[in-house]
Amino acid sequence: MYKIGIDLGGTKTEIILLDNDLKTITRKRIATPSHSYSRIIQSIADLVSEIKSIIPDKNKTALYTIGVCAPGALEKQTGLIKNSNTVCLINKPLKQDLEKKLGQKIFMENDANCFALAEATLGAAKPYNTVFGAILGTGVGGGITINKKIHLGRMQIAGEWGHQTLYPPNQNPCYCGKLDCVETYISGPALERRWAQLTGNSSSTSQLLPDIITSLESNTANVQATYWKNEFVNNFGRSLANVINILDPDVVVLGGGVSNIPFLYDEGVRAIYKNVFSDLVDTPVIQNALGDSAGVFGACMLDDSAYTVP
Repeated sequence: MYKIGIDLGGTKTEIILLDNDLKTITRKRIATPSHSYSRIIQSIADLVSEIKSIIPDKNKTALYTIGVCAPGALEKQTGLIKNSNTVCLINKPLKQDLEKKLGQKIFMENDANCFALAEATLGAAKPYNTVFGAILGTGVGGGITINKKIHLGRMQIAGEWGHQTLYPPNQNPCYCGKLDCVETYISGPALERRWAQLTGNSSSTSQLLPDIITSLESNTANVQATYWKNEFVNNFGRSLANVINILDPDVVVLGGGVSNIPFLYDEGVRAIYKNVFSDLVDTPVIQNALGDSAGVFGACMLDDSAYTVP
């Protein structure tokens, strides 16, 4: 039995093929045609066809499982994608259309749940039972695993910390239609926009987040830079403290591009602990071990046994 995993991201699509011993046979990445639903369907079909062609002739009749890690949640009543920051997927029957195109059953889960599953079983959170996987990248998402199984919740939205309201809703619009979601404050694009606002840079000259972090080291006396950093750390701390107050996980593992910022693991953790409703706080907050490939490995692991009992 071969396992094909597909990570459909906002900017890249990755596919991986594992053998029966979970060893990687091959993998490939392409740019995601994120503004066209039909092109996304076709690009995935082309990747699957290409990956299958790599299997030696004697194995052409072998069985395959296909798991897809997608941005957004699959609405269980309608089968439609919701809450996706790849907007062209919203209200589309992605799973059904892919099954029709590929001619077989597939398993599908959102990117944060795949991230949490991969890190809980193969990655940095392997020693822990209740894991909260927090993705901070183009968007902000989260997944929960309990005893190495995904916990979806009644409405299949468990872990969606990126769309809790961080402040009274009167400032930042979010793609989901609400105001002042966590995502509008601590996602990569939100942090870049805020930096541009505070420094007076136009959108054409605004810096990317890695450059901003590098520049902080030489701007320690700069009022705007200090304000940006303090605001970011406080928003990060308040947001994850709310998660810990409700879930009380054994560990929080961070993923996404924003998770590469070093001060999140000292100043950021102190900001979390300051806002947790407990006199004693010792929740580990750790960096992921699988990088941006966690999603594709999580997709490979999707099957009927990958979930907690409802």
